[in-house]
Amino acid sequence: MTTLDKIQSAAITGDLLPSAAENLAAWLAAPLPSWAVASIDELVAASAWAELNDRFYRYLEFGTGGMRGRTIGVVTTAAETGAPGPQGTPAHAAVGSNVLNDFTLVRATIGLFRYTAGYLAASKRPTPPALVIAHDVRHFSRHFCELAASTWTKLGGTACIFDGPRSTPQLSFSVRWLRAHAGVVITASHNPPHDNGFKAYFEDGAQVVPPHDKGIVAEVNAIPLDEVIPFLENTGDDAENPHPPVPVPQKISKPGIPNAKKRDAGIVILNADADAAYQAAAAKAVIDAGVFAKAKLRVAYSNIHATGIVASVPLLERAGVEVHTVPEQAALDPRFPTVKSPNPENAEALAKAIELADARGLDAVLATDPDCDRMGVAARNRAGKLELLTGNQIGAMLAEYRISKYKELGWIPKDGTHSAALVKTFVTSPLQDAIGHHHGVKVINTLTGFKWIAAKLRGYEEQLKQKLLAAEGIALDYDATPFATRARLLLRHSTFYLFGGEESYGYLGNDCVRDKDGNAACLMFAELCAFVKNRGLTVTEYLDEIYLKHGFYLEGVINIYYEGASGAAKIKRILDGYRASPPQKFGDIAVTRFQDFGRETINDADGERIPGQDLYFVTLANGYSFAARGSGTEPKIKFYLFAQSKVASAADLPTIKTKVRAELDRVKALIESDARTRAEG
Repeated sequence: MTTLDKIQSAAITGDLLPSAAENLAAWLAAPLPSWAVASIDELVAASAWAELNDRFYRYLEFGTGGMRGRTIGVVTTAAETGAPGPQGTPAHAAVGSNVLNDFTLVRATIGLFRYTAGYLAASKRPTPPALVIAHDVRHFSRHFCELAASTWTKLGGTACIFDGPRSTPQLSFSVRWLRAHAGVVITASHNPPHDNGFKAYFEDGAQVVPPHDKGIVAEVNAIPLDEVIPFLENTGDDAENPHPPVPVPQKISKPGIPNAKKRDAGIVILNADADAAYQAAAAKAVIDAGVFAKAKLRVAYSNIHATGIVASVPLLERAGVEVHTVPEQAALDPRFPTVKSPNPENAEALAKAIELADARGLDAVLATDPDCDRMGVAARNRAGKLELLTGNQIGAMLAEYRISKYKELGWIPKDGTHSAALVKTFVTSPLQDAIGHHHGVKVINTLTGFKWIAAKLRGYEEQLKQKLLAAEGIALDYDATPFATRARLLLRHSTFYLFGGEESYGYLGNDCVRDKDGNAACLMFAELCAFVKNRGLTVTEYLDEIYLKHGFYLEGVINIYYEGASGAAKIKRILDGYRASPPQKFGDIAVTRFQDFGRETINDADGERIPGQDLYFVTLANGYSFAARGSGTEPKIKFYLFAQSKVASAADLPTIKTKVRAELDRVKALIESDARTRAEG
């Protein structure tokens, strides 16, 4: 019985999903590399139907921001493993249509190229599409980076890549700095080591949003497997690719690039000028550099085996911070061997940095995730113990400090102005709304995902340029305009962005970068630490000052993971169930309001409509609330819980904290129980 016969038989018996059997047949009919055919043969021979279902039941979804998924299977084959690299990287990424591998990555690159080329043609800009690619330290990241660059140039474009791992915020900045047309980061952020991803950016340096996102998705989904095969490094029985590179122009109009190394036709390896330019922009996140001199701040920093070591440490040291890196975690390693998860949200990921800080009596701990767009921290309390802070707490303190400092330095009026904005996501703590409104500035709430914050920045930039052109005939070069000058112009003609962030440990201090920036976040938090140290306070005492002013706010999160094809169906049942049958109560707590962002018309504080999405907000009779949404990057559904209470005095605060935590834990259990019941149908 042949492999194809066994596949057809498994489909008849129900061991294989119909879609998996169909995709497997199509792949076996294509001229796959010999290792890929051998891998499928091995899995079929072992009757690894669950593995084959997960690998082939669909094409890896290219969502509105890109794609993310396994690159190493749950069940690995000898053909894939081959002779692993020194850090355990297999010879090949797992074969499959629902896996991030050479096939799906090339497919995504072709789709992004075609959309970008079409967009340039429609904009009457007949120029080869220019792409910038960055990558983290994960398994296959460098290989995927070079494969994407090769694919792009074979299609007729120019690709710029770095000489090694770089952070996501540096990619965002570099797209603008190079005046490129698109960008890609090869990363799975804080996902487990077996995952990788492909994040797409457009010419504004931000992740793609409408209409570009849907246009790119359509292009990617239209590409059949047989169009992908010729772009692989080898085809058939590992023969040489018969499609030679197409010569294209080498130069992109921005300083520093003509001196960069040329790797292949159309591929440019960026030089040190690119690093220097990004770090100069990230350094602008500091508002008051003078606070560092007196504070003599000393911190422990961990890059958790990944890209943060490239920029975070030099930025902190140049600001005047004494940095102690965690030696066991400094080496770049795709296995992230010293942590269960390379996620700075998790206490365990910061454990070694906390040990180092305690051993050396350091003031605080900073850590960044694999692509360095997010930051977690711990700071000493009055008892001298390092206390972990949540993303919501960090964001609230940064918002309070930065708005207050802008007022103190005369950047914005002391009474506030609606020409300055704090921008956050709906699922980020309402404490930030309270802070912004107290300061008299505009508060904008967006959908989850930093691309929506970046979209607001693009809108403010475009509004300023249009008004200056119409009123004064000035064609403003936005990025070339000094930041302080730009701020004044935005306050006069548009909206000046003060600070933005999301609860998942992502922050952005200004609009020099168009994605959350872990490097700049380290600088911003260090500035806050220096400021409170100079006041004779601890960071946690500064947070309590905020609670006394605005009330005590506490947040919680429920993550429910469901892997594979069956898991996707369970997540869909929860989301569909909320819409079809909204919850009426949780235990003894009645629901007083249910908002469906997919069905209702909801506008932000600028009067702009929020795009429809499967996001639900539920308000409870006890004043608490929560949001529910499916993750766009992980196989999970996530619930965001919000609790709050008024605080009459400092003496009442400890009791209120205890009471609110207990009640939130009770509500959390009720919500999770209901969700798991809905998942089972």
